[in-house]
Amino acid sequence: MAKTQLFRLWLVLGSVLTVLLIIAYWDNVGATHFYLHTSLSRPHLLEPLPTAGQGAEKELGPGVDDFLGKLLGSGAKQNDPSRKEPERPPVPGSLEESVRGYDWSPHGAQHSADQGRQQAARRSVLRDFCANSSLAFPTKGRSFDDIPNYELNHLIVDDRHGVIYCYVPKVACTNWKRVMMVLSGSLSDRGAPYRDPLAIPRERVHNASAHLTFNKFWRRYGKFSRHLMKAKLKKYTKFLFVREPFVRLISAFRSKFELENEEFYRKFAVPMLRLYANRTSPPASASQAFRAGLKVSFANFIQYLLDPLTERLAPFNEHWRQVYRLCHPCQIDYDFVGKLETLDEDAAQLLRLLKVDTRLHFPPSYRNRTASSWEEHWFAQIPLAWRQQLYKLYEADFVLFGYPKPENLLRD
Repeated sequence: MAKTQLFRLWLVLGSVLTVLLIIAYWDNVGATHFYLHTSLSRPHLLEPLPTAGQGAEKELGPGVDDFLGKLLGSGAKQNDPSRKEPERPPVPGSLEESVRGYDWSPHGAQHSADQGRQQAARRSVLRDFCANSSLAFPTKGRSFDDIPNYELNHLIVDDRHGVIYCYVPKVACTNWKRVMMVLSGSLSDRGAPYRDPLAIPRERVHNASAHLTFNKFWRRYGKFSRHLMKAKLKKYTKFLFVREPFVRLISAFRSKFELENEEFYRKFAVPMLRLYANRTSPPASASQAFRAGLKVSFANFIQYLLDPLTERLAPFNEHWRQVYRLCHPCQIDYDFVGKLETLDEDAAQLLRLLKVDTRLHFPPSYRNRTASSWEEHWFAQIPLAWRQQLYKLYEADFVLFGYPKPENLLRD
């Protein structure tokens, strides 16, 4: 009898210890934060293409991979958020609308049978050039583990639907961030998660605390963070949107230096005016400079980008940093590559493939009027040598994402 009671006591103690260990491990990997997939998890948009051998997805041990596979595939109930009136667009004819190029009218997305083949072609070009030694650029040969945490701040994670979005400024990222917020339920209004992307105010969209990004993983998951990142990169659907590199530069210049932006004026315009416009004492504020008719020219901006001193002082600002430096396309095998030039159809296609198109639609197109046809006008006063240097600086973005070399700008 005594032996039986002792055996039962050890059995109970062992069970309690096991439960405590499970709770401790669960807390360590941050599972309390996981909203994790619904049945929509990882829809496998397209068959994965071979990588260049440096992707993040091949280094997981089978045991941990199986555990995380079950963990990341577990279900979670989606909220049923309430609606809110969308924000008002800028007043027609205003300077902001003229420069930013708002177009709030609905545009019917075209559904083409060729969209699947188009996606496969885009991804094939990307993977081929990542593996091809003929294209060389900084950071190409490093592994995912070599990427510092602070360079992973553009990868936004939605655990509820198993989606990772790498945002690229000046490529409809405001509205894609809104979509990610609605999907993840990461932001609420009076206690109810937003349901309409356009109801989320712009100032809240770009608040870093509103997004779960990869660079926050170290604080949350500690030394387990890289392993968890790799698991999510393997299981989740990863997408980004890109744009013709020179047009993106023009758009960045227009929105940051043609509008009164005090932050960009003090941080970037003042040094440019001193270094390249011979203004030893520029006005103290953007409003004073604009009243005096003093603005940074596009040529000043190009000089700034080409000046070796610029990056010795600090990395390029995200609005003109190269996409390969923001999103690491040779280390991360993206499932979907969208383009601003085909935004309507690409957005509709992606939401369908994620199986969320019945819940929300991509907001009415934000159509920046900066078009590729403007390039010749904008670069007309830029010396040929500068244009050629600028192309070399952004060549990887042109090639990786299938944009033709702008030959008309690179020859006399």
